[in-house]
Amino acid sequence: MEFRYLGNSGMKISEITYGNWLTHGSQVENETATKTIHAALDAGITSFDTADVYANTKAEQVLGDALAGQRRESLEIFTKVYWPTGPKGHNDVGLSRKHILESIDGSLRRLGTDYVDLYQAHRYDVETPLEETMQAFADVVRAGKALYIGVSEWTADQIREGHRLAQELGIQLISSQPQYNMLWRVIEAEVVPASKELGVSQIVWSPMAQGVLTGKYKPGQPLPQGSRATDSTGGDNAIKRYLDDETLTQVQKLQPIADDLGLTMGQLAIAWVLANDNVSAALVGASRPEQIESNAKAAGVKLEADVLAKIDEAIGSLAKTDPALTVSPEERPV
Repeated sequence: MEFRYLGNSGMKISEITYGNWLTHGSQVENETATKTIHAALDAGITSFDTADVYANTKAEQVLGDALAGQRRESLEIFTKVYWPTGPKGHNDVGLSRKHILESIDGSLRRLGTDYVDLYQAHRYDVETPLEETMQAFADVVRAGKALYIGVSEWTADQIREGHRLAQELGIQLISSQPQYNMLWRVIEAEVVPASKELGVSQIVWSPMAQGVLTGKYKPGQPLPQGSRATDSTGGDNAIKRYLDDETLTQVQKLQPIADDLGLTMGQLAIAWVLANDNVSAALVGASRPEQIESNAKAAGVKLEADVLAKIDEAIGSLAKTDPALTVSPEERPV
């Protein structure tokens, strides 16, 4: 495993970070989830990302149970707050002071830890003054419940303003968690340059485009049984935008590139996001231990400029690059 600094902080995280968005507490049985987390630990992964909304808090519980007994100081645990949780009442959502301070306590209880290494705003809350949000985060940090602060799917301007307030409050906003992969590059034009300037780095989700970049979805062929695309608990909705024949045909052109490097297509996709020097980690989920064992082998893989050019040629104009596609809900979800 390789390790990278997170933003301009002194904390290092594993460049392959384990995420449990669509799996724990919903898609995968708890016993299998625990085996997968232990396989991640065996592969040298020390960083684990979750959120209170995943499986409506169950994913945090599964992760906490699976990590019980591990040396806490050897792990980096991340979680998030914003989306509706619990009974989803009128204050069970957003980035108000009330919701943040209540949510961190619930997350810590479920994770079985006194603190998280990184507490992230899961989206930008247009209904709460940013000053209120950042003050609440500062209080969480000062209470020792989180060490650092991050954001997810914020625009460059939102990151700039959040970072400014964090500095005024004496806390460190060091990370951004956006979607990023060969097909979805909307952070490159604005978010990445702003983040480099501010000392913020990316922890990217969906580096394999929900599994499409593994090559297992073939144009004109039935969806593989048991795959994310057939998961009615949420996976099918997340992946469907990538499942047109044009996209799947172009993706198959990546196979010979991966073969030449002795990589799987999934490993190639992960190595590609890690080639961006503003990316500290690729978030990788798994529904079976062997998946995380394979994907962890992308750590330390260096892609030369000619390989990156071949990938760009293979993907062609399919890649989405418009920074305006980074958006948060126009009103709090219910």
